[in-house]
Amino acid sequence: MRSLTDFIEIQLSDLLPSGVTEREVLSLALPFGKVSNLLFLKEKNQAFMEMNTEEAANTMVSYYTCVTPELHGQPVHIQLSCYKELKVRRSRSKEGLPAENSDQAGDVGSAAAAAAVDTGRVVARRTPVLRILVENCFCLVTLEVLHRLFSRFGTVLKIITYIKNNRFQVLLQYADPLSAQRAKLFLDGQNIYDACCTLRITFSGFTNLTVKYNNDKSRDYTRPDLPSGNSQALLAQNRATALGAPVVYRAPAPLAVPEVAVAAAAAAGAESQVITSGSPALANAVLLVANLNPEKVTPQSLFILFGAYGNVQRVKILYKKKENALVQMANGSQAELALRHLNGHKLHGKSLCIVLSKHQSVKLPREGKEDQDLTKDYVNSPLHRFRKPGSKNFQNIFPPTATLHLSNLPTSVLEEDLKKLFSSGGGSVKAFKFFPKDRKMALIRMGSVEEAIQALVELHGYALGQSNHLRVSFSRITI
Repeated sequence: MRSLTDFIEIQLSDLLPSGVTEREVLSLALPFGKVSNLLFLKEKNQAFMEMNTEEAANTMVSYYTCVTPELHGQPVHIQLSCYKELKVRRSRSKEGLPAENSDQAGDVGSAAAAAAVDTGRVVARRTPVLRILVENCFCLVTLEVLHRLFSRFGTVLKIITYIKNNRFQVLLQYADPLSAQRAKLFLDGQNIYDACCTLRITFSGFTNLTVKYNNDKSRDYTRPDLPSGNSQALLAQNRATALGAPVVYRAPAPLAVPEVAVAAAAAAGAESQVITSGSPALANAVLLVANLNPEKVTPQSLFILFGAYGNVQRVKILYKKKENALVQMANGSQAELALRHLNGHKLHGKSLCIVLSKHQSVKLPREGKEDQDLTKDYVNSPLHRFRKPGSKNFQNIFPPTATLHLSNLPTSVLEEDLKKLFSSGGGSVKAFKFFPKDRKMALIRMGSVEEAIQALVELHGYALGQSNHLRVSFSRITI
């Protein structure tokens, strides 16, 4: 029998505007996990959600207990439901609906299906691969544009672009199906540029893509060693001509699409503004990190992990809810970078749930307070990776991978010593390699991404000698 905590009741305000949609209701839950069922009762201003795990349900309720979310300016009250089972009836599909859409009528990521089936069962698709059709393609859509756009919802592993029936199409693979669901939910039907390049997104029948070449048409971001092939990059004019569209020589407008961070910010009571990747104007540099392991997490471990994506200023673990913490980065761009790369990854056996906080800064407690040891200031820490403006470290920021890059090694250190060190925390070392021309650097591959994250947290800054403190970062190269 399912646990009661698998069900979440969302009590919508009686004054809630009638324009609230299922997509907006679902956006409250997506940062925390998969929604396996949804019952939306518009006439009663209520909705019932069934999360696929008890952990996801508890994390969502715990977060929204501290931060009251809003939709259309009205508060949304969230609590655990007293119902033991959520039963809904599936409405019949509309006649004439294309087969491709009807297959997705119960998908949480399909906004069209959700609108057509108000009380239908929501069943999550399991593929991490999206098929993307770009309509009205009057501007050049490059791999870089696609990667920057879709990376806002998770780690993009592979992209393949091609032209079929005179239409520009894309196959894009995420690291996990949940990221694909988020991207489809928020990007389907949106324009990449103002008034053109409309995205039509469906789930692909593939579960894994094979990329042979890294060039202007395809890219495997896990295999930077792939050859470029014999084909040369197409000019913008040639690409536009192949698409049967006129060339538009103008600076494209900013990406006019919402993102998962916007949904999280709206849930925290912030304005739903579009956040472009790497924008220095992003005001909020504070992240709320939920679903932590309260028995193992420390301010230092969060400082080291989030420090891989920027200079962490302060960390505060909440005294009464130690599974939650606030992490203040140096600026909003670094906060966005950390959110994008770390959200959903596991630390101490728990999947991190990261959203933008409503707080603009983390305040230090007064001396003698009980929570003094749970709040730390790291402004002057020597372990900051990005202290120097224009540092090359800014060019070596990558999502968590099983392969770690080690630097600042003493020339006398042995391979076996490093293997023993990295396996001392319970992880397994699968491969190791010194750089051929510089033994002060090496690559080490752990048994999993989770083990690599744990090793980075425990060993970055580890003293290997009087003047050698180990530097650990995620690598784009695998061994």
